[in-house]
Amino acid sequence: MIKGEYEPSTWGWVADQAAAYEASGGTEANTLRETGIPIIVVTMMGHKSGKVRKVPLMRVERNGEYALIASKGGAPAHPGWYHNLVADQKVMIQDGPEPYEYQVREVDGDERADWYTLGESVFSPYTEYAVKAAEADRTIPVFVATRVMS
Repeated sequence: MIKGEYEPSTWGWVADQAAAYEASGGTEANTLRETGIPIIVVTMMGHKSGKVRKVPLMRVERNGEYALIASKGGAPAHPGWYHNLVADQKVMIQDGPEPYEYQVREVDGDERADWYTLGESVFSPYTEYAVKAAEADRTIPVFVATRVMS
């Protein structure tokens, strides 16, 4: 369990979606806006603030593991949550009624390519994001989250 003071995202729609998703047990606010594409809510510790952070991310799942794709729309810099995962690989993922503990690891090479391709099959804009990021000399990082069994 990730414990501490929760600090909502400064991006209003992100904070609102995470709150609505959690409050409804995943029955509301469970897609990326009006796209119909499912999301998960990832809870992590902020590496600078030390506060609990919650981020809705695309639901890229295979065999109980999730890819957390740090695309930031192909921007030149990684999203803030990328640095949180580098600093602390323990997260909670909610994909439905309740969250579970996961361990994340950043992947590269063929494994990264495989997970990124799966991400593109779920959310086709990832293809465009990869091109935009490459133009800025950035490779979009991919983390794989594996559930911690107690």
